[in-house]
Amino acid sequence: MSRHSDNPADPFKKALAEATKTMAHEPDLNITYSVDPAGVSGDTMRLPQVSRRMSHDEVLLARGTADALALNIRYHNAKTHSKYAPEGKMAQDIYESMETARCEAMGARDMPGTAGNIDAKISFEAHSLGYESVTDRTEVPLATAAGYLVRHLSTGRDMPPAAQNAMNIWRDFIEAQAGNTLKNIQETLADQNKFARFARQIISDLGYGDQLGDDPDQAEEDQDDDSTDDQEDDAEPESSGEDDSSEEDADANPEQSQEEQQDPSAAQISMDESADEDMSEESELPDGDNPQEPPAPQPVSDADPDYRVYDQKFDEEIRAEDLAEPPELERLRAYLDQQLEPLKGAVSRLANKLQRRLQAQQNRSWLFDLEEGILDAGRLARVVANPTTPLSFKMEKDTEFRDTVVTLLIDNSGSMRGRPISIAAISADVLARTLERCNVKVEILGFTTRAWKGGQSREAWLNEGRAQQPGRLNDLRHIIYKSADAPWRRSRPNLGLMMKEGLLKENIDGEALEWAHRRISSRQEVRKILMVISDGAPVDDSTLSVNPANYLEKHLRDVIALVERRKMVELLAIGIGHDVTRYYDRAVTITDVEQLAGAMTEQLAALFDTDPRVRARAMGMLKIG
Repeated sequence: MSRHSDNPADPFKKALAEATKTMAHEPDLNITYSVDPAGVSGDTMRLPQVSRRMSHDEVLLARGTADALALNIRYHNAKTHSKYAPEGKMAQDIYESMETARCEAMGARDMPGTAGNIDAKISFEAHSLGYESVTDRTEVPLATAAGYLVRHLSTGRDMPPAAQNAMNIWRDFIEAQAGNTLKNIQETLADQNKFARFARQIISDLGYGDQLGDDPDQAEEDQDDDSTDDQEDDAEPESSGEDDSSEEDADANPEQSQEEQQDPSAAQISMDESADEDMSEESELPDGDNPQEPPAPQPVSDADPDYRVYDQKFDEEIRAEDLAEPPELERLRAYLDQQLEPLKGAVSRLANKLQRRLQAQQNRSWLFDLEEGILDAGRLARVVANPTTPLSFKMEKDTEFRDTVVTLLIDNSGSMRGRPISIAAISADVLARTLERCNVKVEILGFTTRAWKGGQSREAWLNEGRAQQPGRLNDLRHIIYKSADAPWRRSRPNLGLMMKEGLLKENIDGEALEWAHRRISSRQEVRKILMVISDGAPVDDSTLSVNPANYLEKHLRDVIALVERRKMVELLAIGIGHDVTRYYDRAVTITDVEQLAGAMTEQLAALFDTDPRVRARAMGMLKIG
């Protein structure tokens, strides 16, 4: 005789499991309830835990999650999804978010009861991420907003308030870029193939076409054409064998046939001569049929396909510790500390101010009435008064201070020599140490060239005939002083490398910014901040002497436009002695290098401020001094 369960939530769990199997058309699906993240692994679906109390929010979240996962199983074809999946990270995120929204919209169309349940799930997730109070696009992933908009347009339903706010922040941008494509959304929902092509077009409209990879439909057509050609080629020998062709030749020229039959060696010579004549003539195959034709080279820059580099094989991306021995790094670091001894007091005060500002954003709150966690002593009186009351637990959670990474990209050109580079190095050091205390990861990068006035790539250009407008003619040196995952104490000596005699040469800002943007974009953190510290326009004499005068400057502007269009990274710049606001929308210009530490800390502190007016002031075009 089976023992009757005394958990009042069990009947609900059982009913929800059966309904989920029916909705998914998977009678053998195994449903479990767990504190682990919800999802599907093989034939097992994990749903959020439902406690004995069966609170209203718990029930709605479990129903919404079950419906969303079941609809994905029912309407989603993994093979089709994989066929059209983009290659780049941002494009993949948008593609995944739109497909999830499609499945949920199909469920709302065919089974209207699922719409309210999934609204509850979306509301819970959006509220957990703080979307009800966000005011800036950098606080909401574009992929998330795109998914919300697809679901809203497909179902005609308003999104829950927090999700609606997140969607509205991006809606003008999405509709301005992809409004014409979005008009066709209703025609594609029921066909995953059509919707996948629709999603790829949206991704291209939003500026991420370079992340899509090859068109799978075009590749399939080319493959079909190739297989058809192969079949035709294979069919020809079957229809006319060697004996048949010999007979046809004999009929066409009986005299030659008789001679060849009398003298086999003559026939062989005749065939060899014919083959030689064929080899001597140029083949008239169409260009596309030539299998030896090399593929088109990939563009050097995502921002400008026309930007050229004469030779990249001499460029280097190198760690600071590989450019000097440890004793030399320690000596250079000691020299750096000595140079900035008078500024230590002011820098420390600024660091403390930044740390206080950041830690103020890390106020913690508590979740109460949980089944596990820390025992809530404040609610023990209820247990004493009524021993049947279950114990209550609580758990601490972070609020409004999301996972963040900061990259500092420092100009290591010769014009920074002296106090500017010393101040930049020590400021980067202080920021890395301060942000690390606040659990914000920091990457410190530098950029220069390997030689003055052109290196080995210029020598190669001279030796190979001096082609017109060869593109960039110097060898890049991109330096990693501190990776985002490396602790500050281990990377501290590396910053002394900036004091090394002969390190600082020319600056090619556009390629350096694109390099830094690629590195930070690949990070998993939710919020990404890229700060550029430079003292002017990009300059490389060897490149500018044989290309248009604005060649490097135009590329820098194109890269900045790409970064700002993609919206994945918050970009700001600090110009030392030169106004860089003509390149960067968010920029600060300082007239004295001693103001650099203050400018960096103030900018970062303002970025983390919850008051939008403070952030707006800091992100405007400011000039200090």
